[in-house]
Amino acid sequence: MKTITVFNHAGGAGKTSLVRDVGYEMARSGLRVLLIDLDPQANLTGWLGIDGVNRQQTVYPVAVEGHPLPEPTSVHGLNLIPSHVSLAVAEGQMMGRVGAQSRLRRALQDVRDLYDLVLIDSPPSLGQLSILGALAADHMVVPIPTRQKGLDAMPGLQGAFAEYREVRPDLTVALYVPTFYDARRLHDREVLTDLRGALSPLATPVPQREAVWLDSTAQGAPVGVYAPGSPVHRDVQQLTTDVAQALGLPYQVNA
Repeated sequence: MKTITVFNHAGGAGKTSLVRDVGYEMARSGLRVLLIDLDPQANLTGWLGIDGVNRQQTVYPVAVEGHPLPEPTSVHGLNLIPSHVSLAVAEGQMMGRVGAQSRLRRALQDVRDLYDLVLIDSPPSLGQLSILGALAADHMVVPIPTRQKGLDAMPGLQGAFAEYREVRPDLTVALYVPTFYDARRLHDREVLTDLRGALSPLATPVPQREAVWLDSTAQGAPVGVYAPGSPVHRDVQQLTTDVAQALGLPYQVNA
């Protein structure tokens, strides 16, 4: 089992879309996939069409009470530990509990025979839940928008990684993913050039094609379910191929 945390402390980088759609493609190819929504905004949960979640179905009992992982919800061939806005209270409660930041990693060891891949959607912050996700990971995948905000986030990202590695020296960034790329814009091309010079390994840029992404989100379905064979779906398949290669996972694009 490989555990991957998708992380960027800046919001709007494409983390949740990456987790949902890459997770779906991996599961469709035959891997046993568990998704974990660590963000109290619960976008991943909602974007998979799940509602009516209570706090005990989230990672709250793991992080705060030291319990095993709750039973996941099954959706679109995926297993999901959902989130809820009340998960936000875990931030303060974890600070008073010794070892709380490592509890998710320990809980995942108990299910290592059940899954091939765990994808964690980290909150857009540097708080306790983000630390929980980072310390649970074998590797991190980092989406970065091809905008000035993407470049501006780099010092914060590097600082966070340095702190995480003080606890987990073996933690690596398996892949950086340029997102929201529009090759027609000079600014995007210049930012991509800067990213290529500064970061490695770097995935194929994910083009900005907003309509299908937004519509699939509204329908609570991965792109591969909502618009199979579309240009956006082919973008997702390319991204999944890049992620699989970076992690050494078997993945073959399904027509």
